[in-house]
Amino acid sequence: GPGILTRALLDAGFRVVALESNSDFLTDLQSLENSLDGQLKVIHGDFFRLDPLSKVALKPPAVSSDKLFETMGVAAVPWRADVPLKIFGIVPQQLERSRLWRLLFAMYECSSIYRYGRIELNLFISEKEYTVLTAKPGESRIYQALTVIAQLGYEIELLHKEPWSSFATNLKNGGLAIPKTGQLPNDHLCLVRLTPQQNLFTGGLKPSNASTFIFMVKQSFAKPKSKLTDRLNSWSWDKSDTLLKALEIPKNAEMRNLYPEDYKRLFEALQNSDMFAETLFHDEVLASTRIMN
Repeated sequence: GPGILTRALLDAGFRVVALESNSDFLTDLQSLENSLDGQLKVIHGDFFRLDPLSKVALKPPAVSSDKLFETMGVAAVPWRADVPLKIFGIVPQQLERSRLWRLLFAMYECSSIYRYGRIELNLFISEKEYTVLTAKPGESRIYQALTVIAQLGYEIELLHKEPWSSFATNLKNGGLAIPKTGQLPNDHLCLVRLTPQQNLFTGGLKPSNASTFIFMVKQSFAKPKSKLTDRLNSWSWDKSDTLLKALEIPKNAEMRNLYPEDYKRLFEALQNSDMFAETLFHDEVLASTRIMN
C-alpha cells in the first residue's frame, strides 16, 4: 500500500524491512528508503507468498524466507529463546482463513519463517476471524479446529480495533469489499499479536508429528457434537474408558467441549499407537500440505 504502516513504524524508531507486492507503490517507498540512513529496506515481495512449493526459480512477488532473513541480517535462534523478529502487516481479506492456516502449519512444523525461532506476528485480521481465534469451548459454531490450534500455538493478544470506515474498502461497483456476516461481528479490523508459545513442543508434540496432530483436531471438529468415546472408537482405539479416566475427561464429553490443552494431552497419550501416529491421517496430511502451499 501507500506505506502508512511503514511510516508509523519508522516514526517509532524501528528499523524496517518492507515487503511490497504491488509495483505501483514501489517507487514512493524506494524514494523514502533513499531519504533515510539505512533505517528502511524495501523489497519487491509478498509476505503471504513466502516459500511456495515450486521447483522453478522464484520471481517477485514470491519470496524465499532464507534470502529474506539473510537480507535482514537475522540469524536463527533456538525455539525457547526470545523473539528474534517482529512482523507487522494486514492479512488480505481474500482467502484470509487459508492464510491463517498456512501460518499455523508453518509454525507447528517450524518451517519457513519459523525456522528462525518464535517470530512474533502483529497482524490486522477481520473481527470475525479474531472472534473465532479467541472462542471458548462449547460456543456453538465459533469454537473450531482453528481455535484449538491457534490457542495452543500462540499467545493471542488484542492490541487495537479499528473500524472499517478507516480503510478504503469500496469496490469499483460501489459495494463494500468487506461482506457483512450474520453470525459473527465484523465491524472492525483487529490488530492482533500472535506470539508462538515457548512451551509448545514440550511433551510428545514435535514439529515432526505436528501435521498429524493438526489433522486429528480437524477431524474431531468434522462432527463437533460427537462424543469423544465415539471418535476414539472410529480411530480403532479400544481402551477408551481407561484413557479418559487417566486424562480426567468425562466419558460423555463432546469434541466441541474439550479445551485446547485436552486435545494436546489426548494426542500425546495416543502416541504409543503406531497405527494412529503413522497411517491414520497420512493421506489427509499430504493432500492438505500441497493445497496450503
